[in-house]
Amino acid sequence: MLNKIWLVFFIITASAIGLQLVNGQTQVLEAAVTSLFHSAKLAAEIALGLIGVLSLWMGLMRVGEQAGVVGALAKVLEPLLSRLMPEVPRGHPAYGSITMNLMANMLGLDNAATPLGLKAMHDLQTLNPNKSVATNAQILFLVLNTSSVTLIPVTIFLYRAQQGAVNPADIFLPILFATSASSITGVLLVAIVQRISLLNTVLLSYCSVIFAMMIAFVWYLGTLSAQAMGSTSTLLGNGVLIVLVLSFVLIAGYRKVAVYDEFIEGAKQGFSQSIQLIPYLLAMLVAIGLLRASGALDYCLDIIANVVLLMGGDGRFVDALPTAIMKPFSGSGARAMMLETMEQYGVDSFSGRLAAIFQGSTETTFYVLAVYFGAVGIRNGRHALACGLSADLAGIIAAIFVCYQFYG
Repeated sequence: MLNKIWLVFFIITASAIGLQLVNGQTQVLEAAVTSLFHSAKLAAEIALGLIGVLSLWMGLMRVGEQAGVVGALAKVLEPLLSRLMPEVPRGHPAYGSITMNLMANMLGLDNAATPLGLKAMHDLQTLNPNKSVATNAQILFLVLNTSSVTLIPVTIFLYRAQQGAVNPADIFLPILFATSASSITGVLLVAIVQRISLLNTVLLSYCSVIFAMMIAFVWYLGTLSAQAMGSTSTLLGNGVLIVLVLSFVLIAGYRKVAVYDEFIEGAKQGFSQSIQLIPYLLAMLVAIGLLRASGALDYCLDIIANVVLLMGGDGRFVDALPTAIMKPFSGSGARAMMLETMEQYGVDSFSGRLAAIFQGSTETTFYVLAVYFGAVGIRNGRHALACGLSADLAGIIAAIFVCYQFYG
């Protein structure tokens, strides 16, 4: 998929450059060459900057696992998951791996979520009577991943900090609202297709708590100014992060875990993963940089903007749409789109913030389907793709709405 996307980018770039040359716009050649070297430099700077944060969170995740925090979380979510996945027996190992995967997604740890998700898919495959066709539980698990149940998008906070954001965590609440809309839509669609009854005490109890928290947030934020909303979002984001870090380490220490040694082992994995990001970031940033330098993306976005304006709408969201469009196909591509938008319009601009919210509200649907199903040999995904893309669309619409509400 990425091979085709990358090739299409260059084909479009070549066509756009040719069109501009025909029109006498020879400066496009200089712009294209400049974008090549700028993209290469930006890719290296970003990837190297990720070494510290990925090492940090991978180390802390390992400490949290050894402390038993992950196991405790699995017990908390098992009553809910067992109602949504009735064919998975209580106490099955899949609940633990699913919980760990969802936890990694909630923390915004993409690199940790993928291996945990593959383990969960393998665990669910042990219950699959037809190994080439996805089960209901596997489809629901995939939709939960593609809808990106993000609670703490740490990586996005880091990207914003690297780009010079005044308050990197001030998009915490907008992402929470957008990803909640995506996840709720995905679960509802799967429940309808699979005829899962959502009217039971356990599910309603979980939903009641979640909705009560969301309603309380909305009510409280409605009493605040736009500036106060940003301050509240920053406070909550920073507060949740520090509580999480302290709980991992202190509980592990109480249980006599060798916290330093475990942290080092986890941090080593984070270090290697951050270095491996450089080629992927470079490839996408180069292709995207050329696409913008050629004017091809601007042509497309101008068409969308003109349509929005003709309809009497506010077209500022169009500048961030490349991230939303790319996200279902490629996480690295969407990440590069987000970073490029921040570079061009400013990290604290409306477009820069919306691109970050897009990045945190949905997941790479096609990539997740290909990797997770391919890992266990599933060829028939049934309704997984339709439900996943519908959840993505809900997240995108919600992201645009909340961005206007928070940032005008």
